[in-house]
Amino acid sequence: MEHLKVILLQKVGKLGHIGDVVKVKPGFARNYLLPKKIALRATKENLQYFEDKKAHIEAANAETKAAAEKIAEKLKDFSVSIVRQASDKGQLYGSVTSRDLAAVIKSAGYTISAGQINLNVPIKSLGIYDIFVDLHPEVSVKIKLSVAKSEEEAQQQISETVAETSET
Repeated sequence: MEHLKVILLQKVGKLGHIGDVVKVKPGFARNYLLPKKIALRATKENLQYFEDKKAHIEAANAETKAAAEKIAEKLKDFSVSIVRQASDKGQLYGSVTSRDLAAVIKSAGYTISAGQINLNVPIKSLGIYDIFVDLHPEVSVKIKLSVAKSEEEAQQQISETVAETSET
């Protein structure tokens, strides 16, 4: 399969940094990188355009990274609880998705989208989970999620977890 060369306009995990010319599959470039303006096709004109705008692109990236680091500092010890109905064995009737988690975080006053929440599979049982939120390609923060049957149970789970981490 033919690969497409693109110039990265921001850091992309496991792919490269700003300004790197990388080969990617055409579908990935066409459906993700190019529409989200994360990359440009590596043509002579675009290479020249990137060199002309490189300082501006890097400055804008540094600005958004600094803003993301401020939010990460605020979210450093953040914990959130979600109340769901569950069976006696702890299995949820339904699941907790990144969209649910984003809505709860938004209600706490932070602007987080579901796409920024790094949740590989939906949560389907009660418990405490470490969730990573990608605020910027270079800034990620870990938050605690408590999934419980009631708000009281959720607070108890969180306080037990805090006590365990302070002992170690």
